[in-house]
Amino acid sequence: MPSNNGFDTKLVKDLAKILRDNELTEIGIDHEGTKIRVTRNITQTVVAAAPVAAAPVAAPVAAAPVAAAAPVAEVKAKGNAVTSPMVGTIYLSPEPGASVFAKVGDTVKEGQQLFIIEAMKTMNSVTATASGVLKEILVTDAQPVEYGEALCIIE
Repeated sequence: MPSNNGFDTKLVKDLAKILRDNELTEIGIDHEGTKIRVTRNITQTVVAAAPVAAAPVAAPVAAAPVAAAAPVAEVKAKGNAVTSPMVGTIYLSPEPGASVFAKVGDTVKEGQQLFIIEAMKTMNSVTATASGVLKEILVTDAQPVEYGEALCIIE
């Protein structure tokens, strides 16, 4: 329903609902010259399992995100990490039951398709960022992925 200025506020509310319902961080449309982008900031809570100790924990709670960032640094040190260009669901093959695009040990070329990420019912190709041997796949089929998440390692 357009407001006094001719802007469809119901559309924005509908986009915000899609954002919440699908746990997305950003959604946008471009239709007949009208562009709308809705974003939200999600605060993630990091929960780490630790052995029960008699002494109180010395590290402050704010240090938890720094500890969570350490594995990313390790991944980058191993080789070229191919990261997710978006939030969505990753698939290792073009369709259920088909062979995977690439497996550990395969030699891949820069630009070769490695995965598909489904975002908002659209399939998006993820390609190798460098040529080399696929050393490790860090995700599983049909797993949700976040923007910037490491998907595999190429050396």
